[in-house]
Amino acid sequence: MSTAITLGQFIIEKQADFPYAKGELSRLLRDIAIAAKIINREVNKAGLMDILGNAGSNNIHSEPQQKLDVFANEQFISALKAGGECCIVASEENEDIIIIDPPDRKQGKYIVAIDPLDGSSNIDVNVPVGSIFSIIRKSNDVDPCALSDVLQKGHMQVAAGYIIYGSSTMLVYTTGKGVNGFTLDPSIGEFCLSHPDMHIPEDGNIYSINEGHYVNFPKGVKQYIKYCQEEQHPTRRPYISRYIGSMVADIHRNLIKGGIFIYPATASSPEGKLRLVYECNPIAFIIEQAGGRASNGHGRILDLEVSGLHQRTAVFIGSINMVSQVERFLKEAAGLASIDN
Repeated sequence: MSTAITLGQFIIEKQADFPYAKGELSRLLRDIAIAAKIINREVNKAGLMDILGNAGSNNIHSEPQQKLDVFANEQFISALKAGGECCIVASEENEDIIIIDPPDRKQGKYIVAIDPLDGSSNIDVNVPVGSIFSIIRKSNDVDPCALSDVLQKGHMQVAAGYIIYGSSTMLVYTTGKGVNGFTLDPSIGEFCLSHPDMHIPEDGNIYSINEGHYVNFPKGVKQYIKYCQEEQHPTRRPYISRYIGSMVADIHRNLIKGGIFIYPATASSPEGKLRLVYECNPIAFIIEQAGGRASNGHGRILDLEVSGLHQRTAVFIGSINMVSQVERFLKEAAGLASIDN
């Protein structure tokens, strides 16, 4: 029987792949994994504790905070502060960046942007939720930490990943050298390599979108949904509609089986709904490294200018052929609209 490779062992073995390899990234990923284990413990016993439900407050997006949102945020910030490799934490739950300036040691070189608990509104009904993280290297080691260090384009990320808390708990991450998945073995308390060198199929037959907002979707998105629903042989259509309402859960399924996740701009959210820095950029990095495509409908997510910490964007992400197809629908609809005008 082969010996399981733990996350710690794997990171050390692959450390040479990282251009600034001095151990800092390894320790930073270790700190994130520690926080994930603590959050996993609380998620799995949430129904037995006073940790379900609304926290009685809103985050900076005026969205109700769940108790587990607050708990997860605190765990990540605490772990990153204690680890010493992080100089800035940017979180969905905090309006401003958190600068870590330890008085007794040299300041860290990395910025971590996090969505501490994606899909937390589903926790009361026992639906998988997740955490998303993005790691960026500080632009230089001389100037004081500032918001500008966080506002780097997505292609500047040095690592990104997500943790999904479901029937099993998995950590999936990339450092720009492919994507690997690790499953938490509760008997030893370690993440063990279970999904090496993950690749998303070029095609799929799953589309993930909240069709309840259909009337507010752009014309090109409506046309793509109709295309997905058409019966057409010998192609795989009609496609299967699968929408969980937790980006991590939808992305994880589509990464393994093939598919597309769509969260377009709407009349009420003309810039899109999901946040670029700590949701779309890290997921885009992972999917591209797995051979997929990530677009805002007009161009590559990872090339978008970042102008604000909580900047929003539309997102079309998943199997490369499916994303390319929806982009064609959007381009054609935009062309027809310009002719009409």
